[in-house]
Amino acid sequence: QLAESGGDLVQPGESLRLSCVVSGLNFYHYTIAWFRQAVGKEREGVACIERWNGPTYYADSVKGRFSITRDNVKNTVYLQMNDLKPEDSAFYFCAADEHIGNHFDGAEYEYWGQGTQVTVSS
Repeated sequence: QLAESGGDLVQPGESLRLSCVVSGLNFYHYTIAWFRQAVGKEREGVACIERWNGPTYYADSVKGRFSITRDNVKNTVYLQMNDLKPEDSAFYFCAADEHIGNHFDGAEYEYWGQGTQVTVSS
């Protein structure tokens, strides 16, 4: 089970930190990714961190602004989002799987959370 939190309404340029708490899985063995979906748009991968303490990957649209980290003691993955823009507004989901080929292909992830809303507006 994955549970996201931290979504909020913020102004452009502000920051948010999303959390994804994972339960019922051997957390250390799972690659975790954040996806987002805005109204009327397709779901897109935002950031991914591989299992164990593996490398991280980012969509071009968020590189330099977002950072994904994992705490293998708390079974939690964080998405630190800085310098938020209106185009970052979306419903954000975390997803998990043990074996990933394409980090931003949602079809490869078996477990999904319910999501949390991020709105960036002045």
